[in-house]
Amino acid sequence: MERLIVQQKSVVPACDVATLPKLEGMVLAVRNVPGIEAIKVGLELVIPYGLAEVVATVRKNSSLRVIYDHQKGATDIPELGSKFARAVKFAGADAAILFPFGGAATEREWISACQREGLTVLVGGHMTQKEFLVSENGFIDDLASERIYTIAAEAGVTNFVVPGNKVPFVIKYRQLLEKLLGKGNFTLYAPGFVGQGGVIADTGKEAGDNWHAIVGSAIYNHDGVEKMREATMALTSQITVS
Repeated sequence: MERLIVQQKSVVPACDVATLPKLEGMVLAVRNVPGIEAIKVGLELVIPYGLAEVVATVRKNSSLRVIYDHQKGATDIPELGSKFARAVKFAGADAAILFPFGGAATEREWISACQREGLTVLVGGHMTQKEFLVSENGFIDDLASERIYTIAAEAGVTNFVVPGNKVPFVIKYRQLLEKLLGKGNFTLYAPGFVGQGGVIADTGKEAGDNWHAIVGSAIYNHDGVEKMREATMALTSQITVS
C-alpha cells in the first residue's frame, strides 16, 4: 500500500487561507506537532499565487508533504489529465486529490497521468455538503460514488477521500474498499469536521486503522502561531484516541 503519511492516523491541516504570510504562520504552527505529516492546499492560495509559490512557502518552513486539492480535479476531458499531472509535479506537490465526476474514462486517465508523474493520488467520490447524492436530495447518483471508488481501487489507488461528517457513508465506503482491496490495505482521508458538523472521534471509530482527518477552519480561525498550534494539538489528541 502506498503511504503518503507514515503514521496510521493523523490530522491534515487544510490551509484554506488567503495570503502567503497566513500560510507561513499556519505551517509554523503545525510543523512540529506530533500527528502532523502533511498539509492540504487549494484554490484560495493557488489562484492568486500559483501552486509553485505555495509549495515553496511550505518547503521554506517545513518538511511537510503537500497535497494539492484542485477542487475538483478530474471533471474535464481525459486528455487534460497529463497536463494537470505535469503541472502539479512541476510545482513540487507530493499528491493530488481527484473527484472524478467527469466520467469513467476521465477518471482512469487522470489517475494514470498522476501515477506516471510519481504523484500520490487521493480519490474522492462523495462530498461533505448537504444535498449531494440523490439519496440526500442532491444531483449525484449514489451508485456513481461507489463506482468512482471501485474504478480507483482497480487502477491501483489506495488513498481515498470520504465525507467525515457522514459516518454511515464512511462505513459504507470502508466496507466497499475492504471487499476490493482487503482490510488494512488502503487509507481514508476525511474532511467535514467541526464547522461542518463532523466529530473526529466518531468518524475514527468507523474509518478503520488507517485514516486521516482533514481540518481547516478549526485551526486557521485562531489568531497567531501559538493559538493555532494549541488548536492543532487539541485536534490531534482526538484522533489518537479514535
